[in-house]
Amino acid sequence: MNAEPLRVVMADDHPRLRAHIRRSLEVGGFEVCAEASSGPEAVRFTQEHQPDVVLLDIHMPGGGIRAAAEISRLLPEIAIVMLTVSRDDSDLFDSLRAGASGYLLKDTDPERLPAALRGVLSGEAAIPRTLVARILDEFRMPGQRRLGRRSTATGLLTSREWEVMGLLGEGLSTDDVAKRLFLSPTTVRVHISSVLRKLRVKDRQAAIDLLRDDRS
Repeated sequence: MNAEPLRVVMADDHPRLRAHIRRSLEVGGFEVCAEASSGPEAVRFTQEHQPDVVLLDIHMPGGGIRAAAEISRLLPEIAIVMLTVSRDDSDLFDSLRAGASGYLLKDTDPERLPAALRGVLSGEAAIPRTLVARILDEFRMPGQRRLGRRSTATGLLTSREWEVMGLLGEGLSTDDVAKRLFLSPTTVRVHISSVLRKLRVKDRQAAIDLLRDDRS
């Protein structure tokens, strides 16, 4: 008696790429139970279909990393693998922090994708060798490495994120910042969370201190 195929929800905002990936997965014995084109859709379809693994693009509407974090929170038993063109350290580490067990590049041979997903479901980490070296560097000399990336990290902040953090640095509360910038408090908190992820710090005061150092 044949085992049931492993089930996957895939999310990418490019239909042609989804079709290409779907063919590779189905040839490799997977059942694609849903295709999403945005982060929120990926979360919804994952809750609906309860697949074995979710395959997420990073830079799609709604954000793949945000979707990974939400899926990891709601359904921690489901494996998450990112499939992306991004070789950026921030995307790699943010994906792993969000709960991803794999980080595959879109130039990966499609025929290898089913085996990579099976490896993740068996407890392996699906990460290209070129990116594994960066993870090892991060843990060998974490303090020195992070200091060396400060300017690059703060350069990733949007102008709105700089505005929000600047006002917080002046002592304004979240509600005060929201009123000053004509935003909702929830939107301000989203900006703060984004800054903390980009700077890899635990709280807003650490972010404020880091940004002050970067501009001095």
